Amino acid sequence: NCLWKCDLFSVKDEETKVHRAVSVFQFYVQPWLAELVGSTLFIFTGCMSVIENPLDTGSLQPALAHGLALGIVIALFGEISGGHFNPAVSVSVCLIGGLNVILLLPYITAQLCGGLIGASLAKVISPPNNYFNTSGGAFNTVKDSDQVGPAVVAEMVMTLFLTMSVCMGAVNGKTRTLLAPFCIGLTITADVLAGGLISGACMNPARAFGPAAVAHYWTYHWIYWVGPMAGAVLTGTLIRLMLGDEKIRLLLK
Repeated sequence: NCLWKCDLFSVKDEETKVHRAVSVFQFYVQPWLAELVGSTLFIFTGCMSVIENPLDTGSLQPALAHGLALGIVIALFGEISGGHFNPAVSVSVCLIGGLNVILLLPYITAQLCGGLIGASLAKVISPPNNYFNTSGGAFNTVKDSDQVGPAVVAEMVMTLFLTMSVCMGAVNGKTRTLLAPFCIGLTITADVLAGGLISGACMNPARAFGPAAVAHYWTYHWIYWVGPMAGAVLTGTLIRLMLGDEKIRLLLK
């Protein structure tokens, strides 16, 4: 009888360990991998859309490439990690309670690593002249200090639009829609078409960091952190205070 009880406890302990391991994998490891792979694919595509035609890229080609790529990776990995692939998106989603704060730093780490991998792959397969002439897909639109103010404001507003699309379309219960990947991808396309000539329309520190690190192009790089993060915080504040549903909103519940 004692042996039977001991065996029973042993089986339960093993089941508990297996369940705990599966939970850790699904909660921590799998979302991290999804953010890493998705960021790699998105940023690789974005870099190549700029590098491929250095003399006459214009705004349409990067707008379509970035928008389509982001919509696809969100559809693929959204159910695993939420489909952020952008530190600014992770910050805004975390601010409204859609991402556990414990996962914020791992998510951002995965996104930055994905940026490095995606930009490195773009460098490996690109003709050297094209790569050099486009700074490896890094953001080189801002050339002097007179452009800094408009570029920061543009990045803030465009990121506000993007993060608002993510938070209201994919997180907020009252407005959440199955069309969120499509809407978010279209937001990227619209932003690039509207603001590409002002700041490059980055909206994503990971998209800026990877190519800048690989190409060693850091000119005005800080713009693509300050602008997007300010836009993300503004989105989180607006949704928390006024636009969110009763579960998210802090005022007038």
